[in-house]
Amino acid sequence: MNRYFITGIGTGIGKTLISAILTEKLQADYWKPIQSGDLEVSDSKTIAGLISNPKTIIHPESYRLTQPLSPHLSAKLDGIEIDLNKIVIPNIENSLVIEGAGGLMVPLNENELIIDLIKKLNIEVILVSQNYLGSINHTLLSINLLKQFEIPLKGIIFNGDENQESERFILQYSKVKKLGQVPSFSIINREKVKSAGAGILL
Repeated sequence: MNRYFITGIGTGIGKTLISAILTEKLQADYWKPIQSGDLEVSDSKTIAGLISNPKTIIHPESYRLTQPLSPHLSAKLDGIEIDLNKIVIPNIENSLVIEGAGGLMVPLNENELIIDLIKKLNIEVILVSQNYLGSINHTLLSINLLKQFEIPLKGIIFNGDENQESERFILQYSKVKKLGQVPSFSIINREKVKSAGAGILL
């Protein structure tokens, strides 16, 4: 039984796509603890539309926040405060893919961040990176923060166009394992998600 928390080096770098690929590959359950905004087209609904196996169960979010903002601010505008003690991993026997919100330093309340949630859940991380100017810095900072918090890192998945030199440096400097490369898709559908999983080393 595998359990992974999918986080990224920033926002909008493909966590949901990678979560769909891994959910389909492992026939795992999926859980997004905190959805901030876009409730009608939430990440859970996106995942449901991208997987085709009959085994996956998509578990309800612990928090469904109405504004597409940082979770701490969205919660404040909704008149609530995110309490990490109320975010409990579903009690299941299947593998589980957990998708975070934004990057590791995204605030959940006035004192706690996404990385505090990961530490509390005591779960292994898969880091999603993407090649752009500055991504070496963002990726290595994320890796160092995980090490600082003593959170186990399964490896990195690079999403999007390949940059061999950036990836080479990140991997040799950090000594973190590359789990795979997901190419840029002009159209994302169930067939693409299923085929992309074949190249992921899990």
